[in-house]
Parts: sequence; structure tokens; C-alpha cells
Amino acid sequence: MPGELPVVVIGAGPVGLAAAAHLTQHEIPVVVLEAGDRAGTAVAQWNHVRLFSAWSELIDPAAEKLLDAAGWQRPAPTAYPSGADWVDDYLAPLAAALKDRIRYGVRVTGVARRGRDRVVDAGRETEPITVHADTQAGEERFSARAVIDASGTWMSPNPLGGDGLPAMGERAHADRIAYRVPNLADAEVRARYAGRRIAIAGSGHSALTAIVALVDVAKEHPGTEILWLLRRGAVGAVFGGGDADQLPARGALGQRAKAAAEAGHVRTVTGFRTSDVTTTADGRLVLESFDGHQLEPVDEIVVLTGFRPDLSTLSEVRLDLDPVLEAPRRLAPLIDPNVHSCGTVYPHGVAELTQPEPNVYVVGMKSYGRATTFLAMTGYEQVRSIVAELAGDHEAAARVELTLPETGVCGGAGVFDDPAESAGGGCCAPAGPQLVQIGFPERS
Repeated sequence: MPGELPVVVIGAGPVGLAAAAHLTQHEIPVVVLEAGDRAGTAVAQWNHVRLFSAWSELIDPAAEKLLDAAGWQRPAPTAYPSGADWVDDYLAPLAAALKDRIRYGVRVTGVARRGRDRVVDAGRETEPITVHADTQAGEERFSARAVIDASGTWMSPNPLGGDGLPAMGERAHADRIAYRVPNLADAEVRARYAGRRIAIAGSGHSALTAIVALVDVAKEHPGTEILWLLRRGAVGAVFGGGDADQLPARGALGQRAKAAAEAGHVRTVTGFRTSDVTTTADGRLVLESFDGHQLEPVDEIVVLTGFRPDLSTLSEVRLDLDPVLEAPRRLAPLIDPNVHSCGTVYPHGVAELTQPEPNVYVVGMKSYGRATTFLAMTGYEQVRSIVAELAGDHEAAARVELTLPETGVCGGAGVFDDPAESAGGGCCAPAGPQLVQIGFPERS
């Protein structure tokens, strides 16, 4: 209807664009605010990584209809795209189909109820939402009937420090610490790691991807060594479900990493929670755990311990978040790795994502807080349900239209990043770090 305020979607990644597609399908005005200069800015930063979901699991149904109407060339459904493919063959065409509904170079700085901070009760049901942002032209304020925050967690990686804070010395040595899977197809990046001793921290699929890639470097460049650091007490089911995984490429990745370890290319340290990063006289890095255990010096560190949400832009709206995961309270029990180390995350939507602040929703990776066991299709189902609710179709909003694949193994598994590390101290955690040598000869 004329004069109707739009829904503001924060982030032009896969889930944000899916939300915009569903809103467009329902003829609800929408404005997508993207901090980068193109759609899928975060995905483009890991464009060298191949997803373990096939194309058929990476395309939102409403987006597909919009693309088909624009004459889109559909990728082969059984093929596995890289991050670059996902951007070039899906996200960029989808953004083009959404046209001027997307504004680029707009960094959201805050969300609030118009004229009210979070303490004021009056008017929260009737006043519009305001979204404050920095644009190329200066500060701007957008009025919205609803806000869907799909800004993700890419810019907030977890630190190396085992207590959730940066280890002492971590910031000082940031020039030799990477928080993303290295792009080893780049000659300059490859040279950085070739012939060096590298510590990889993390237990999820990003860590396995990095291990497999660095093992290939080790085969070509003698002297390349890989030290794999796990906070959990034992390797356990880190390598995944193998043939039992309903996402075959995910199972295959774990098996490749396991084969690399068993072939003697990786040494694993379990129960290691980093406290300090110091240097030797010749400038190499030494990692020390909280109990004083020091590892042999390394040249480079790759930290792949997951991500966390940045909630600072939502400080003036009322959120009900789980105190541990920083996820919506009603969603948290479904995804908490401390509770659900085995089992499937149930599809969910508006019922689990509704907040005390009317018409403010956190979706996608950000909705999972620190439990980054996330699949793209989960995000698509979230926004389908939310948009149905905004459109007044309460029956469709409550209906589940998604069946998720199972991992075939205890523990989380996500398309984008690592599951939370084991909290340690349980039945399987040793008293201190232990060196597990899988097919690796003893050193003299």
C-alpha cells in the first residue's frame, strides 16, 4: 500500500537476500542495507573454499522464482560450488534481480524504536523502528515496520585464547595469526606457509579444510609441519560421520583429513587451551596453555575456532537471548552443543525467533550466537517463516517446510564454520594437554 514503511534487512548475504526475495514475493516493500560494495561480500572473502552442500541445498525457493523470471541459468543441482561460484552464479544474479531494493556501502550502526531507548515502555507497539547507518554521503536514518538482521558473524571470529578472550600476546603477533582458511592457491599466501611449522587451532570443518589444504603444501615442500591444537580432551568424532553423513561432501572432507593424519602429516595436541603467545630469541612463536605447558616454536598460527555475534548495533532494542550462546532463548535449547552433542537441529522459524521487541528478528548465522552449526537451508526456512508472519499468513509461518540432513555423528556440523569446541572437563577430558601422534614418528 502507498506510504507503507519497508522492512529493513541488514546484510546482503545468502540469508539476507533470501529474506528480500520472500518479502518481494509477498509484495512487501523491502530495503536491504549492505556494508560492502556488492552482494555476498563475506562469502567472497572465502571464495577459495568449496562448500559441502550441493547447489540444490544452497538456493532459496523464493529466490529461485525471482531468478527464473529474470532468465537465470541454473547451476547443476548436484554440483558443489566454491564460495566464488556461490557469489557469481547465485548471489550476484539474485542481487541484480532485486534491483534497487539493495543499498551498498551502508554500515548499520544501531537499531532502535523511534524516540525511545530500550527502557521506555510507551509506544513500543506503535512507533516505527529506526535504523541508523553510516553511508557514503554521511549519517542516515531509515524508518522500518520491521527489521531482519542477517548481518552474520564473519567479522567477529573467536580468538585463540582458551578463555574466550585473546591470549596474552595474541594481538601483538596478529601479523602471523590468520583467522580464516588460508587461500593456498595464491602464490604469495602459499609461500607464507611452505616449509614452515604451522599451528592450527579448531575442531570444526574449517579446521579440517585447512588441514587438508596444508597437507598438500607439506607434500610439495619438505619441512612443512602441521601441529593441530584441540581444546577437547580427545580427537573423538572430530573427523565426522563419513559414509553416514547425509551431506556426502561433508563426510568426505572428514575422511580426507583423517587419512592425512593417519599418513603422518599431522601431529595433534588435545586438551590444549592457549593462554599466552610469546616469541623465542629468533622470533618464532611459542604457545603456552593455562597450566603452563609450552609447545615447540611455530612460524604461523591459523585460528579456526568459530565466530560470535556482534550485538552492539542492537543494544537499544529488547532482546531475549540465552546467556551462554547469545542466541534467541527459545532457539538455544535446540542448538546448544553442551546439551545436544548428538541429534539433529529441528527446523524453526518465527516462533523461536520472535523477540520482546516487536518486529525485530535476528536470523542466519547471527541467530545461532556462538553455536555455529549452521546450514544455509536453515536460514532460508527462518526467513520464509518470518516473512509469512509479517504478511499475516500465520498458518504458513507456523508450518515447517524443511527437512535437514543428519551428520551421522555426535557433535555439530555446519556449512560455514566450526561447531563450538567441547567445554572440556567432561568424561573424556584429561587433566592436561597430551600429544597424540597419529602415524607420526617419534622425535629424538
